[in-house]
Amino acid sequence: MKFKNIPKQVFLLGLISFFTDFASEMLYPVTPLFLTVTLGASMAVVGVIEGVAEVTAGLLKGYFGNLSDKLQKRSIFVVLGYGLSSIVKPLPGFFPKISTVVLSRVTDRIGKGIRTAPRDAILAANSKGNTGAIFGFHRGMDTLGAVVGPLTAIALLQLAHFEYRSIYLFAIIPSIFAIVITFMIKDPKTKKSNNNKLSYAYFWNVAPKKYKQLLFLVIIFSLVNSSDVFLILKSKNVLASDSLSIGGYVFFNIVYAIASYPIGILADKYGKKNIFVAGIFVFAFVYFGFSYNTNSLIVWLLFAFYGIYAASNEGVIKAWVSDLIPHEMLGSAIGLLTMSSSLAMMLGSMTAGILWDSFGSSFPFLVSGIISTLIGISFLRLKN
Repeated sequence: MKFKNIPKQVFLLGLISFFTDFASEMLYPVTPLFLTVTLGASMAVVGVIEGVAEVTAGLLKGYFGNLSDKLQKRSIFVVLGYGLSSIVKPLPGFFPKISTVVLSRVTDRIGKGIRTAPRDAILAANSKGNTGAIFGFHRGMDTLGAVVGPLTAIALLQLAHFEYRSIYLFAIIPSIFAIVITFMIKDPKTKKSNNNKLSYAYFWNVAPKKYKQLLFLVIIFSLVNSSDVFLILKSKNVLASDSLSIGGYVFFNIVYAIASYPIGILADKYGKKNIFVAGIFVFAFVYFGFSYNTNSLIVWLLFAFYGIYAASNEGVIKAWVSDLIPHEMLGSAIGLLTMSSSLAMMLGSMTAGILWDSFGSSFPFLVSGIISTLIGISFLRLKN
């Protein structure tokens, strides 16, 4: 596939995300197994940790998105955010305790909170009427790291005889590459403007109605879109194997990486709303499937469809927002969106863990499937 009209800065940000997700996604599928198998944590504890991690990142995405608008500086937050995440990743390998996992996971998300909205503003500033393709390319590179990372984790688990701590120690290596490349990122050239007094109250007053409607529905959807760790653990129930459950997650990311750029192009051509809504209905199908399925082969099919959903979600929604909001306020717009959805995902992850412990593994997936179907129908009512 040829990547047309991809600027150098977008390509560099793609490389940074590749190496960062290489490191992060080595740990992401291993962490719930490390917590439950090695440290004896319950599913509710897993849900709380994931929820707290996501809300921490979400709150900071809002703050630093707004701050980058005020300063009209983006690259410094990219350097700080990726650097902080890289430092804390190996800590559970040295100190295998639940408290250390919490510290590492939350601090890693702090780094994500610092960098995300400013980075996305740089991506949007480098687009020329092709925001779908730009964000799709970036998501594809990011997710390619999420393929290589778990594959490396599987290989290391085999070599280390399923000693989870070794994965944490190895994860620092790709992080070094990410840090080096961050220093090559430059701030986009923008018109001088007085944004020093820009607040979220001001932004909300001037934000278009379409953005506010979009934000509301995304928040509701995020409440039933819990952490992917539950998909990994649910697939383990069917596949009865750590390696196969991680392999299913890898397969999902392969589909996600391959589909992101083409789906971004389709979003530019046929409309972001149409592609995003189609993805929500795919999400509902996948969650219904995980709720009822007991066949190991169907697990792989569901992970494939989940990759299609993911490719039509985060990158497309950010491209959609980038089309609605001027660049000088884009950090605030994306920051508010990601902050709000992360708060909702925190509640969703906590609720999913409690429902799993109380009513069995199928129930939270069934609830999510039903509600997301209704949300998809509501999105169809939005005007383009």
